[in-house]
This record gives sequence, C-alpha cells and structure tokens, in this order.
Amino acid sequence: MLENIRDTWKQLIEEELALYGSEHGFGTENLPPLIAQTPPNPELGDLAFPLFAYAKLFRQGPQEIALALKDRLQRCPNRPVGHLLASGPYLNITIDAAALAADLATAIAEQGERYGTIDRLAGKRVVIEFSCPNTNKPLHLGHMRNDSLGMSMAAILSANGAEVRKVNLINNRGVHICKSMLAYQKFSSGETPESAKIKGDHLVGDYYVKFAQWAKEDPTAEAQAQAMLKKWEEGDPEIMQLWQRMNDWTMAGLYESYESMGITFDAYYWESETYKYGKDEILKGLSDGVFFREEDGSVWVDLSADKLDKKVLLRSDGTSLYITQDVGTAIMRHKDWPFDAHIYVVGSEQQYHFKVLFRTLQLLGYEWAKNLFHLSYGMVNLPEGKMKSREGTVVDADELLASLTALAQEEIRSKGREELVGDIQETSRAIALGALNYYLLQVTATKDMIFNPAESISFNGNTGPYLQYMGARISSMLTKFHAQSPQVEALSFDAGLLSLSDERELIKLLARYPEVVAKAGEQYDPSLVTAYLYDLSKLFSRYYHDNPVLKAPSPALVRARIELVRMVNQVLKNAFALVGIPYLASM
Repeated sequence: MLENIRDTWKQLIEEELALYGSEHGFGTENLPPLIAQTPPNPELGDLAFPLFAYAKLFRQGPQEIALALKDRLQRCPNRPVGHLLASGPYLNITIDAAALAADLATAIAEQGERYGTIDRLAGKRVVIEFSCPNTNKPLHLGHMRNDSLGMSMAAILSANGAEVRKVNLINNRGVHICKSMLAYQKFSSGETPESAKIKGDHLVGDYYVKFAQWAKEDPTAEAQAQAMLKKWEEGDPEIMQLWQRMNDWTMAGLYESYESMGITFDAYYWESETYKYGKDEILKGLSDGVFFREEDGSVWVDLSADKLDKKVLLRSDGTSLYITQDVGTAIMRHKDWPFDAHIYVVGSEQQYHFKVLFRTLQLLGYEWAKNLFHLSYGMVNLPEGKMKSREGTVVDADELLASLTALAQEEIRSKGREELVGDIQETSRAIALGALNYYLLQVTATKDMIFNPAESISFNGNTGPYLQYMGARISSMLTKFHAQSPQVEALSFDAGLLSLSDERELIKLLARYPEVVAKAGEQYDPSLVTAYLYDLSKLFSRYYHDNPVLKAPSPALVRARIELVRMVNQVLKNAFALVGIPYLASM
C-alpha cells in the first residue's frame, strides 16, 4: 500500500518534470529516472525525491527546480493528499497518515489473513525442494535450518501469488546408507527400535556412528561398504531385504519428527528410484555425444568451457553418484508437474555441484533448466563448535525441540501462568517452534550462524517467544475491550485521531508489509520478514507502554486506538505464518 502511494507520487512528479522542461524549452526526451528515497529525519517527511540529476539539463539549480515542482504540484487537482516541502535540492512529501490509516483499516478488515499477499508470481508454478535427509541418521540442527528455510520460502512464494509444490528427495541409497547397514550386520544382535526402545532413525544413526569408529580400526571398511553398494545396485536379495528394513525404521522416525515440527510436503521422491532414471539419461547423453567415457569406463561431462572443469557422472563400475540421481530427479519432476521455476534449498558447500547439475541439464537439451536456482545457506554451529554426524556430535532435532519445549514449560510455570495457557504441553511446543524457526530465519541464509538454544527461547529481546508474547498481550487487550466496551465498538473509526508520532510510524509500517512480502519473495530471504516483525513489535511495545489504549481520554480515541491494535494484530498473525511462528492467544 505504501509502495502504491510512492509510485503514484513518483509518476505524477515525473509528468510534472516533463511538462516543466517542455514549457521552458528544455529537451525532455531523455529525462533521468526519478529516484524515491526515505528522508533521514521523519520531520522532513516520508518520501524524498533528489533533483540533482535535472540541474544540468534544465540549466537551473536543484533548489530552484524543487520550489517550482512544489508550486506546480500544489495546483495539481489530481495529486494524492499529502504535504509538500522543498528542502534544498529535495522535494519531500509527508503522507496523509489519517487517509492512509482509513484505507489501511478497510483493507486489513476486508482481506484478513490475505492482507500482504500480492500477485507478482500469479500463474507461476514453483517447485521447492528441501530437507532431503539421508536414511542413515535422524534429523539434526542443520536439517532444521533447511526445513525452516524451505517451509518459509514456500509460504512467502505462495503469498507472492505462485502455485508452490514442496518436495522432499529421500536419499535412501548410496555408500553412506550401506555404511549403517554394514555396521548393523557386523555389530547388532538383531535389535529393533522396539527392543532398543528408541526411534528407528536414532537406531540406524547409532550404527552410522559405529561404522565411523570401526573404519578407524579397519582400513578395509570403506571398500566393504562400496562392495555392498554394488550388490545393492545388482539387486542382491539379502542386501535389499536389510536395506528395506532399515529404511522403513528411519522413515517412520522421520515422519514422526516432521509431524512434531510442522513440516509438510506435497510429494516425496526417492533416490532409489530416481538414480535409475538418471543413469538412463546419462547414457543417452553419452550416445548423443554430450558426454564422454574414460578408459576406465567412467562417464564424464567436460564443462571447462563454462569454467567448471570436468565432472564424473557414472563411476567406472557403473554405479551412480549424487549428480546422477539429481539429473534424473529434476527431469522426473518436470514431467510430473511442469514448473516455471525450481528452487533447491541445500547447504552452500554444494554450490559447485548445482552449477554442474544445471549446466548438465541444459546440455541435455532441457530449456527449463535455465530456471533452476540453488538457495544456499551457511553452516549452523554451536557455541562450542562444529557438528559432525560421523562422530555423533550433531544436535539431534528431536532432542533439541524437546529441550526447548521443557525450557518454555519452566518459563510458564515460573510465572504461574499454567491455567491461563490451557494445554501447557501444546503451548510450550508452540513456543519452542516459534523460538526455533525465528532464530534460524533471522540470519540471512547465506551466512553461517551460531545457534544458542538458551538465547533462542528467551521471552525478551530479538526472539520468537518475544514476538509471540506481544501477540498474546494484544489478544488479551482485544478480549478485554470486547467484554467491557460494546458501546465504544459501535463508534465509527476516526483515523484523524491517530496523530502521535508512534501512531504515524505504526501506520506506515503496517502499510509497508506487502512490500516486505514482495522483497522477501524476490530475494528468497525470509530474514526480511523476521526483521520486519521485530521492528513492528518493538515499535508497538513502545507505543503501548507510553500511551493508554483501553483507558484513553475519550471513547472515540479508545475506538481509534483499538482499530490500530487490531491492524497490528492481523499483520503479526500474517507475518508469523510466513516464518513458522505459531500465534498464541495466551502464554
């Protein structure tokens, strides 16, 4: 909404600049583009248009041009409501906050949870791949950043009008899977998740760690795992039976974790199926002369012309690599659901891999491969250092969520709010999810980050629980208003009463929300939404602390401020939904 006002002013000023130039005999065919800025001081207005670029063309100082434009615009009958100020070489505009608030109240009341959605990507189909766990271990903190990014970007792109399909590629084959299987063969006594009394993904993960320990002592371990992979690809019945059994254990555990964390998908793909399709595509490319075979029988692609060097696509023994199945998966997905764009949410260490993948698909003749994008993200470390799956030093996702939930419960009990929150377990889990998603998304995806569990769950500062608490306070205020002031509710909303500087800033910030959604979609960056949420919550907290709402001096002012509170509440809810923060009416 604020963007529309800015664009309207920009277009009107551009028209007046062209008319001013032509009336004074100046050439106006190639006028420099008009730039809109935000003044450094709110007292100077809401918009600033620098006029330096027109001084030479018009043979006048920018101050003179600013004064002339101000005079012309004040006489313009179709200009938006607002105050004009010629401030040196700038033409500044103060938006009419009352008119904006009235329009905003109508828009938010009518659109509700749809407020902020735009149609920038209307008609576009976007696939977003995320999570993609291996079936040799449970989800860990790194997966949680991936999942938070994937879920958030899917919501943001949907809010931009796209039809989004969330997909998950389960990496259920390969030498890393065989390592867990081999260790289970050698070291288990036939234990199961039931007999061990742990989730299946945790049981399988334990054997992956055991393989790494064993491999330090036995130099043949790696070769044995590679030999098992070859048997698997040949369909050895005993190996296939063990593989299916351990995969089922892991997937049962992963499904449980996804449900607990609110992670959902529209489709699953399985590497055990897509790698075959990928092998066929690579061999077809070989026969067409796109790829070449080395003397040892391996198949390669030469991308040196693209400054990407050579890349092996099939090993000398005919077994597949990640690139093999990724080629097959991409082609299968486009056949299943023809997309306009495909986003891969994968760690930044795989940047080279995706450059090779995208170029390889283009060489195979797939035009849609030009619309593939790697949304890379940095490492998630702990205050004490890096995590390592092979050594069993990762932060387990289930355990982390359980510990955050326990910390939230302690906070609720310490404040004696058990009865207010209702189901304390459900509320604590919602707080834990809000803490986790907000903390993981507030850092720009490409940057490495340190995750501090205790800091993330704090009810104060730049955290998810702080935002949730703000929503709960607003919800409580609205409940009291409805119970105590039915006659005030009947009054009409007088936006002109919202004249305080903080009220103006809140109105402008609420009007800017659709622009934030658009930029987050354009830049694939949920941190823009989290930053907006914190700014909105901080500003509202200050406003609420300094100014009475339910006890405002007059009923009309109570009604006006309650309308502002309602608008803030709705935008909080809408933005929460884009970054995985559950809204809580009480906490």
